[in-house]
Parts: sequence; structure tokens; C-alpha cells
Amino acid sequence: MQVRNAIVAVAVAVGLFAVVASAGEPVPIDVKDDAGTALNGDPDHGEIIFKKCMVCHSIKAGENKIGPSLNGVVGRPAGSIAGFNYSPANKKSGITWSPQELFIYLKNPQGTVPGTKMSFPGLPKPEDRADIIAYLEKNSK
Repeated sequence: MQVRNAIVAVAVAVGLFAVVASAGEPVPIDVKDDAGTALNGDPDHGEIIFKKCMVCHSIKAGENKIGPSLNGVVGRPAGSIAGFNYSPANKKSGITWSPQELFIYLKNPQGTVPGTKMSFPGLPKPEDRADIIAYLEKNSK
């Protein structure tokens, strides 16, 4: 019992329970997984997952980093922020970032848009992708 309590204390100290403690109510988003099942997204959990993206992206309007601002990305044509240096592949992709397009792209960016400069390997879990999309929708404009 003492070992279990010590493990729980360490897990709490390093924040391993943060995801459980911060999970909010799922909200409907316009996304279907590979089996055609409609997914909901948890924007609170999406905020936690988005921390992986913050090295290169911001959610603040007009704040570009290595990658463009993701404020207002849902519904925006790919490669369309004026003055940002997108890859030719991204600019010519013809993609408009609907929730479903983001869901597909976030699984495997290089596989979806070959030649993209985005070096992120992707998010394999459909729930994580849905949660990030819910977060982006909730926190844009």
C-alpha cells in the first residue's frame, strides 16, 4: 500500500493526472473517424494536447511563429495568411481547413500534403485530433 501511495504521489507531483482532472464536456464537431463514426471533441483536453503544437504555432490572431497562427484556421484556405512563408505544397494543396480536413492532416501531415514544411509526425489517436479541433474552434476569433 505504501508503494502505491508513493506512486500516486509522484504521478500527482509530475502532473500525470492533469488530463483526467481537466477534461471537460465533449462538444460536437464535424468530424468522422475512419469507420464513419461521428466524433465529439473536448476543448479542455485539446488545450493540453495543443501544447505539443505551441513550439511552432500560436492560437493568438496575427501571432505567427515557425508555423502560422492557428487562430481562425477552421474554414481558412491552406497557405492563405498574407506574408507567411508557406511551402509551395501547402499553398497549392487546394485544401480549406474544415474540421474533417484538419482531422485527416493532423494524423499524418507529410502524408496528407507531401512537401509540407511541417515536420510534426502527427497525432495517431483520433480522440486527440478531435480534441485539438474542438479547442481550435472554441478559441478562434
